Amino acid sequence: MHSPSQQESPQQPPPNSALSISSSSTKKRSVDAMMKNSKSTEKIIDSMDLDHNPNDPNNSFQPREYQLKVFEIAKRRNTIAHLDTGAGKTMIAVMMIQHIAPSLLNNTKKKLGLFLAPTVHLVHQQYEVIKSNTELKVEEYYGAKGVDEWTAEIWAKEIDEHHVLVMTPQILLDALRKAFLNFETICLLILDECHRATGNHPYTKIMQEFYHKGRDRPKIFGMTASPVIRKGVSSIEDCEQQISELEGMLDSQIYTIENRKELEEFIPSAKEIYKFYNPTASCNLDLKAKLEASWSKFDASLLKLQASLPSNYQDTDDKYKLLRKKLSNDHAKILYCLEDLGLVCAYEAVKVCIENSTNAKEEFDFVRKSTSQCKQFLEEVLSTIGESLPHGHEKLLNVCYDGSPTIVTKYISPKLFKLLQIFQSFGGSSQVLCLIFVERIITAKVIERVVKKVTSLSHFTVSYLTGSNTSVDGLAPKVQKETLESFRSGKVNLLFATDVVEEGIHVPNCSSVIRFDLPKTVRSYVQSRGRARQNDSHYVIMLERGNIKQRDQMFDIIRSEYSMTDTAMNRDPDACTLKACHIKEIDTYYVEATGASVTADSSVNLIYRYCGKLPGDKYYSPRPNFQYLLVGEMYQCKMTLPPNAAFQMIAGPLCRTSHLSKQLACLEACKKLHEVGALNDHLLPLNEESMEIDSTVKNKELYAGAGTTKRKELHGTTCIRALSGTWGEKLDGAIFNAYKFDFSCSIPDLHYSSFVLLTESKLEDDVGNVDVELYLVSKFVKANVSSCGQLNLNPEQVAKAKCFQELFFNGMFGKLFVGSKSSGKREFLLKTKELLWNPSNSYFLLPLDIPIDEPWKINWLEIESSVFVVDFLKKNAWLSAEHSSLNRTDSIETDDLIHLANKSVHKNNLKEMVVLAIHTGRIYSILEAQLDTSAESAFDGNTDGAPSTYSSFADYFNKKYGIVLTRPEQPLLLLKQSHNAHNLLVDFKKGANVGGKKRKDGNKATDEKQRNYVRMPPELLVSIEVRIDVLRSFYLLPSLMHRVESLMLASQLREEISHHCGDLHISSSLILEALTTLRCNESFSMERLELLGDSVLKYAVSCHLFLKYPKKHEGQLSNRRSWAVCNSTLHRLGIDRKLQGYIRDSAFEPRRWTAPGQRSIRLFPCDHKVETPEVPLDGKFRTEDTKVVVGKCCDKGHRWMGSKTIADCVEALIGAYYVGGGLVAALRLMKWLDIDAELEPSLLEEAINTASLHIYTPKVKEIETLESKIGYVFSVRGLLLEAITHASDQELGVGYCYQRLEFLGDSVLDILITLHLYESHRDIDPGELTDLRSASVNNESFANAAVRRNLHPHLQHCSGFLLNQIKEYVNFVSGSSSTTKLPQGSKGPKALGDLVESIAGAILIDSKLNLEEVWRIFKPILSPIVTPDKLELPPLRELIELCDSAGYFIKETCMTKGDTVHAELRVQLKDALLVGEGFGQNKKAAKGQAALHLLKDLESRGISKRRKQDSDNHDAPSALELDNNCNETGQEDSPTSHKRQKTVQAQQRPPRAPVDRNGSAKVGDSNADTPVLESINMKKGGPRTSLYDLCKRLQWPMPTFKTTENKSRSAIEFDEGGGEKRMGFNSFVSKINLTIPKFGVLEVTGDPRADKKSSFDSAALHMLYELQQQGKLVIGKA
Repeated sequence: MHSPSQQESPQQPPPNSALSISSSSTKKRSVDAMMKNSKSTEKIIDSMDLDHNPNDPNNSFQPREYQLKVFEIAKRRNTIAHLDTGAGKTMIAVMMIQHIAPSLLNNTKKKLGLFLAPTVHLVHQQYEVIKSNTELKVEEYYGAKGVDEWTAEIWAKEIDEHHVLVMTPQILLDALRKAFLNFETICLLILDECHRATGNHPYTKIMQEFYHKGRDRPKIFGMTASPVIRKGVSSIEDCEQQISELEGMLDSQIYTIENRKELEEFIPSAKEIYKFYNPTASCNLDLKAKLEASWSKFDASLLKLQASLPSNYQDTDDKYKLLRKKLSNDHAKILYCLEDLGLVCAYEAVKVCIENSTNAKEEFDFVRKSTSQCKQFLEEVLSTIGESLPHGHEKLLNVCYDGSPTIVTKYISPKLFKLLQIFQSFGGSSQVLCLIFVERIITAKVIERVVKKVTSLSHFTVSYLTGSNTSVDGLAPKVQKETLESFRSGKVNLLFATDVVEEGIHVPNCSSVIRFDLPKTVRSYVQSRGRARQNDSHYVIMLERGNIKQRDQMFDIIRSEYSMTDTAMNRDPDACTLKACHIKEIDTYYVEATGASVTADSSVNLIYRYCGKLPGDKYYSPRPNFQYLLVGEMYQCKMTLPPNAAFQMIAGPLCRTSHLSKQLACLEACKKLHEVGALNDHLLPLNEESMEIDSTVKNKELYAGAGTTKRKELHGTTCIRALSGTWGEKLDGAIFNAYKFDFSCSIPDLHYSSFVLLTESKLEDDVGNVDVELYLVSKFVKANVSSCGQLNLNPEQVAKAKCFQELFFNGMFGKLFVGSKSSGKREFLLKTKELLWNPSNSYFLLPLDIPIDEPWKINWLEIESSVFVVDFLKKNAWLSAEHSSLNRTDSIETDDLIHLANKSVHKNNLKEMVVLAIHTGRIYSILEAQLDTSAESAFDGNTDGAPSTYSSFADYFNKKYGIVLTRPEQPLLLLKQSHNAHNLLVDFKKGANVGGKKRKDGNKATDEKQRNYVRMPPELLVSIEVRIDVLRSFYLLPSLMHRVESLMLASQLREEISHHCGDLHISSSLILEALTTLRCNESFSMERLELLGDSVLKYAVSCHLFLKYPKKHEGQLSNRRSWAVCNSTLHRLGIDRKLQGYIRDSAFEPRRWTAPGQRSIRLFPCDHKVETPEVPLDGKFRTEDTKVVVGKCCDKGHRWMGSKTIADCVEALIGAYYVGGGLVAALRLMKWLDIDAELEPSLLEEAINTASLHIYTPKVKEIETLESKIGYVFSVRGLLLEAITHASDQELGVGYCYQRLEFLGDSVLDILITLHLYESHRDIDPGELTDLRSASVNNESFANAAVRRNLHPHLQHCSGFLLNQIKEYVNFVSGSSSTTKLPQGSKGPKALGDLVESIAGAILIDSKLNLEEVWRIFKPILSPIVTPDKLELPPLRELIELCDSAGYFIKETCMTKGDTVHAELRVQLKDALLVGEGFGQNKKAAKGQAALHLLKDLESRGISKRRKQDSDNHDAPSALELDNNCNETGQEDSPTSHKRQKTVQAQQRPPRAPVDRNGSAKVGDSNADTPVLESINMKKGGPRTSLYDLCKRLQWPMPTFKTTENKSRSAIEFDEGGGEKRMGFNSFVSKINLTIPKFGVLEVTGDPRADKKSSFDSAALHMLYELQQQGKLVIGKA
């Protein structure tokens, strides 16, 4: 490195100077010697080796001899280790921690080690050192971690889980005061930088309030490099006094190492160098005058703007004070930089100030104007200074190295010029780590910018580090940490810093420390010098040549260091007795229950914290107000708390000073707040929410995450008691309740036989008398259920009825023959001993005769015919060739007779005869006899053209069943075979769905019609004397019975509720609606009732809380309400009442439904390991696994259910009871549910009486005018006065504001508007009803109504901000001013919406909870209420829905610039990339604005933002549901702008590209940006999900599918992949089309699959491999 210019010394001190220092000690240095040779050439700075500091925690630690000495002393007594910076004090502390480790690990009594560090930087650093050098559990604590809000439970957990806690002292002090931490638990207390233990520092308070007053005291170990901290000269006596005070405070003795040689051997000693710069010439006087004039002008302008405001409100005055202060501060910063750093730096300082000025558009017009004035001042100053700089001044900084320093020093100060020369002397090495200490933040920021502009220093990386104070110049803690890490690692070479890094910060490789601004204390001098940690490092002090004041300052500091070191070294620890620490009595309030305490000085902060937790808004921040009374020579403080505090006024005792009187008034207030319960036993503002949780939830673990959509739980299904019957055990017959089923079809000529349902239990009237609509493919049938009294069946009739039911339900929907034909163990079901009847499901469904004289009559002839057929089959069923005998009756041969297995029938009487095949047990109806065919006819079973293996029908029956036909010459009969039951409860033509999936059963039934026809020889058929219309009715019974069973279940729940609440006459159909989820695919669901129930619950709880807790403020009431109505609470209440068993949560599956006597052929065995129908509440029966299928029942009735479904059901039930029985019924239901929502009349009277005490006389005119506007005259006008009083209006100290009434009114308007929408729009989708409510019940809607009805002038407030915003909003709404508009994304003042809500609350109380009266008043106020055709969704929501339906993905980016959020939304179309930008004060507003731009752009391209009135999909589109997202018709656009279109008929999977272990493409295989797919999930839906995720990631439009279906009359085998095979009659082949922007269109065709979704998967899979071949994707192992 090259030497900079010569070094000069200041003038020598006079001979009698106080700097004559004893030379008896070798470690003393002469100041004269340090500063001599002022004119000699400076020594060359040695190269700087970046050795690791031995103190580095990464190195293995071997204690040095002096560290062991200190350690031994510290073990014996409390010690303050006074060692130089870098001596390894922290490692001695680590040795102390290891020494007490056995105590910390002792489980019998909890003990802690505490390490305190005064800054967050040091906490991080020391935590890492302790953690890496001990085996103990260590944790760090600081404010940014949220510790201030921690509860006793969190602290207890932290203490229990850790041995050593590293924290800032304020954290410990707060924890001790709140009794979260017991001082006696601490066995070792380490204080880093313990010299701070003076004055009001937290170290001092910890020692005074807890250590010196405690009995079981911890060991103290303090660490400092400078125990003397005062400014100015410190003599031996001064040092002795300060050290004694420190020792007394810390109850410790100072100890330092006498042998300096050992220290000097290990501690790098920085070489001190003095750099002198020339004094700054007095210049720029004209410029300073101009700046002064400019500042005066704009300050006057601000005062003028303030005076122009209509009223002098405190908040606007405070704002102007802040703005004027900022203007003054900016001016001062610029002047300071001009004087100290020069013209160029002043110019940069202005730029910094401009950058720090807010760019966000302020909400308030007067603030916008005032802020604009401040900015104009800076711009004017920038221009003024710019005029003084030459053209091209940016390049001036490089001139000094071309031999023209004189030119440069005109524009930068000699001091800065000298600093740049020092940097230049470092040469070209980029290994330099230099720390430059400056006094002011602006200095650090400005010089950093200047250095970056010097070309010859461009090889250095420059940064700055400041504290995280509240000023605009401060750095965030995260940025501080990152900057420091960058400096430590060498990424930053030159770091400008304020004193934030003076103390303790460890930078092992720091090679130079420069004091640009001089240290002010010996502590600052010692600490900053200690930052130079590298061997041969330099400590450079910059002094002004000839400045005696600076010289004397340095003399004082150096002398003080000698005195300090001498004093510490010469103290005899044995002879020295500790100076007693005199702790004066502090006024303190203690809580006996916990030991928590608050002192007079800490009480002020506690009061502010309490007020800070009270509800406020941006126009009013709750805080105490203090007034001082002078009584003689004593002061008394009178404190007024905000109107929503627990009390308003308190006066403190008389005191000598106003400061003390304030403290004692606050202490009295703290005591009173604790006594009335506003502060808890830890002296913290009461947290209502945590109290509620603690008091109501016993098992928190069980209910964690309850009520969320993510959590799924296993639950059972409640048994329907009405279906059970004990008549099976009775030998003398049974009495039944009869319910007739009549059917009428939309096709008049199509008849369905009536049936009767016989149950042992009597059904409720609204269950046994209902109408149900059943939807078939091309018709619908209306079923009428009606009660028919009672019926007695004798034992014989019971047996026949059972036989009929067993035959038909098993023959049509099950199997009559069980076992395997090939095994020879085939049996007739009704001949086996299998129990087909269960007492829990015992009822009859019997056909009725066509009525003639009687209203109804069971058709016993048809039942007896069935009994005959059963008897016939028991003897003649063809089970196998070996085990069957067919007794055919001989008859007279005629051409007109057809011989069946059990009778002969004339050929003209065959049509619509019901028959049963003796070899299969299947039931058919005869269509016709095909006279031109016989069993000898060629077999044509394979109608798809495939060659048959049978020569004739006779050959077929012989070979397949072993039947030799005896009458092969008879004509074959064309039969219509029975089919599976379908879900007839849903009209699929109206687009009903199951979870978003349209059912295709209807079309499938039509397609399968032809396949339901079979031909069969007559001799294999048994005739059943049953009408065809009876057979038709059988297909209706499963769906009809499912609905009746559901109503029985609803009725059962109603009975249970009525048992506790009395009969409230709620219809079972309404309760069923509340129990039915969307997943059931019914024409009704709980969603509408849930929406209403939510509002009813909110209203009832709000009323109850408002009346029960008249002293609680709106925040506390809101917390309690939130807990009472949250999903977690509702879930718990629902579970307690076993509602989960009643919920219908899956679509009706007719194939799984079984009638009594029917054997189920679709078994779903239970694998949940639960034997009982009810599932116990256990953690193992809940999961968040997304693969778990919800709604599917096993045979024991267990099913997985979304946790939120139970909470939704509770709300829906409340809604149902409100609709059916009004508020009284809803409240009774809530009581049954254990929801505390009772409305006691006495409490209402109390609320009215309290409001009547409000003095409204001064504002009687105001009130009368407002009453006339709203059309209601108050009985208690105090209620209206309270409703219009904003919290800021507290000039007279009134103890009320509108917040409580607003809390109540919010729920009142919610229920009234929700009920109005519920009743007005009965046919709209529940989702749209929710949107209507959201659009109607919001602050913006209410604020708008307040302005339209001219209510806003009556708001009583004292806020200039609010007044200004109301004025702007009124202009905005009325359109009276075209120039005044609210900024984009802004909304009406919340206070106006609150005003409307609070008036509603006031009317409710005044009318004694008459909701109808409130609605009479408010309907006209709120009109027009939004309707579906006028509904506009928020732009972002509209965009998301539009893109979801069109198959486009949205990519969002948000950045915060100052107070403004910039949002960018991108949508990739097939032929264009659309970008929308938005700005706002928050993300929501910015994204809304960006979405608005995109919607307009999309609309201009013909992509409409229309709303679907009949939504096909209740849920959000799923990546697995292509029915909604993809084009299946094949009619899609083919944009001509695409470069190419490639069609690939891919039948083989192309080879995979190699992938390395990290999952990225290998070099040469693909582009570096090519996405990598680790593997493809080959399960159903897996390939589609992989393709969709890829499209979303790359923002490609969604692929479209076109599917072709091929039908077959014989089964086809499909290869499903993974060795799985599947049979089916239909094959589906899908073609997939994918548009890749700027590339083209890819089209591939998948393999044939058995269903459409699987064909989509196949096509998606082929597309993924085609993308791999095209180089667009890399696929790993599947």
